[in-house]
Amino acid sequence: MKELEYFLPDEAATIAIGAGLAQVLKSTAVQQALVVYLNGDLGAGKTTLTRGFVRGMGHQGNVKSPTYTLVEPYELANWRIFHFDLYRLADAEELEYMGIRDYFNHDCCCFIEWPEKGTGLLAKADIIINIAYQDEQRIIKLQAESTHGEQVMTALADIIKL
Repeated sequence: MKELEYFLPDEAATIAIGAGLAQVLKSTAVQQALVVYLNGDLGAGKTTLTRGFVRGMGHQGNVKSPTYTLVEPYELANWRIFHFDLYRLADAEELEYMGIRDYFNHDCCCFIEWPEKGTGLLAKADIIINIAYQDEQRIIKLQAESTHGEQVMTALADIIKL
């Protein structure tokens, strides 16, 4: 399974996709890192989807956009989650100074908004997610970019019925 597409009638549906991804990762016998590239216009729902994932993984606190901080970390019992927003990145080399390679470990899930701004320095995506406006609602397309991404998406298709 290489692609999934869902109609997102509201914010709850976007959160459900993120929570579904979390459910898949938490249920897998082999805990494996996940790298997700998030594409979409400003306000399309990239942070909302990530919020669903972070909360689905067990985080109880606030999940905010890393627009001004570049990365928001979430340390959980068995996982480290990093939510990047590279929108304001002036030069991809800035990622080298912050030690970007250290974020892509076996216990890390990385959700990266505006990944094109880090081309050449980011780990390869397991899944690329595109969120687009359709009138007042959204369409989300998930594309597997690795074997692990395909496995996650196959399991997600069994969970999410939008």
